[in-house]
Amino acid sequence: MPATIRTVLNTEENRTLLELSCADGIPYRTKQRATAIRLNAHGWTVAQIARYLDWHEHTVRATLRRWQVKGLGGLWESVGRGRPSRLSKLDWQAVKQWVGEPQRYSARQLTLNMYGR
Repeated sequence: MPATIRTVLNTEENRTLLELSCADGIPYRTKQRATAIRLNAHGWTVAQIARYLDWHEHTVRATLRRWQVKGLGGLWESVGRGRPSRLSKLDWQAVKQWVGEPQRYSARQLTLNMYGR
């Protein structure tokens, strides 16, 4: 059985997490992580938080550990998640230029223009 994880928050941390969980413009998953940490600090177990947020218990534990190690920075997604773009900045500039032109281009024509195939 995994060890119990207990988070202790001071008044300022609790207020910051509460504001994050309600603020506009904050990613949904970040808000949920803030809620999970506050619930744990208020005595909820990992299993109770998992049921409430519809998460796996491993996810709750990982969130609580990230808070312990990284603090507030652990609430956000890591940089570099997802597949990197295949288009360079020059490619994006060319696409913006073509979109602004009165002529219409199909996706095939754009691809041929960009990659010269």
